[in-house]
Amino acid sequence: MGPVQTPLAFIAQRWTPSPRILRRAALSAVVMSVLIIVTGGAVRLTGSGLGCDTWPKCTDDSLIVTAEQGFHGFVEFGNRMLTYVLSAAVGWAIIAARSTKPLRRGLTRWAWVQFWIVMSNAVIGGITVWMGLNPWTVAGHFLAANALLTVAVITWHRAGEGDTAPRPRVPGPVRKLSWAITIVSALLIALGTTVTGAGKHAGDSSDVPRMPWDWTNAAHVHAIAAWAVCALAVAMWLVLRVVDAPNDIRARARELLIVLLLQGGIGYVQYLTGVPELLVAAHMLGSSLMWIAVVRLALSLRERPVAAPEIPAQADPELAKA
Repeated sequence: MGPVQTPLAFIAQRWTPSPRILRRAALSAVVMSVLIIVTGGAVRLTGSGLGCDTWPKCTDDSLIVTAEQGFHGFVEFGNRMLTYVLSAAVGWAIIAARSTKPLRRGLTRWAWVQFWIVMSNAVIGGITVWMGLNPWTVAGHFLAANALLTVAVITWHRAGEGDTAPRPRVPGPVRKLSWAITIVSALLIALGTTVTGAGKHAGDSSDVPRMPWDWTNAAHVHAIAAWAVCALAVAMWLVLRVVDAPNDIRARARELLIVLLLQGGIGYVQYLTGVPELLVAAHMLGSSLMWIAVVRLALSLRERPVAAPEIPAQADPELAKA
């Protein structure tokens, strides 16, 4: 008998995905990462955070939601079920990356990182339920979901390039500006959790603890960070024109500016109208789209060309005559 194969090795031996399938598999994980963030927000905005009484079961006596738990129970349990769909998307990305020929170890590792983040965040979500929607664990749950989105976007991008050493496409100062955009954008998202943690939508109709500051003050600090990101994004757009950067990089910068404009508009409208649930959900979607744009812009500033296949040596014409 030969050596026992793992299921992944068994599939990889018999299937090789096309580059298009590989990219689609990686993109499916990105889409599901955004969807799980938005539906997680819907759980909070509908006051269904404790719709299931415990975790990993929905009640002490039932693994699934019961009729007695009503609407809130179905919303919370539905979000839990979406985790399995997310896991399936991540699993497809792992299988496609592992089955690519030749074996791309780096890409496969990025896909596996997604799996471990999903598992870890499921545990964080359970701890959040056990702690009665403590705002700090809720914030950690949201930030971990954004970590998953980050890795999913990186995996998607890496699926479309080679495994050669990265080389820059723009001058060093431009890359440093991109790092500044990335860091301030991450800070912006983190500050958003301080608004949520002290704000009106606690996630349940019961007495849920809140972060110890006024949410309007937190919103003002959040807005300052948003203006900083906008200023940096405008600077990037201008600098890319000055250095005559490739068109695709300039397109990424334009996309970021458009998303920031829409996201900022939603943010101000929701603040002035008393943070209605629908606008808060739209703002959460905008947050994910903004972060995707930031990560894609940063990744576009360097390239990893696909290695050209080796050309077999041609036979010596003199030998061919012999």
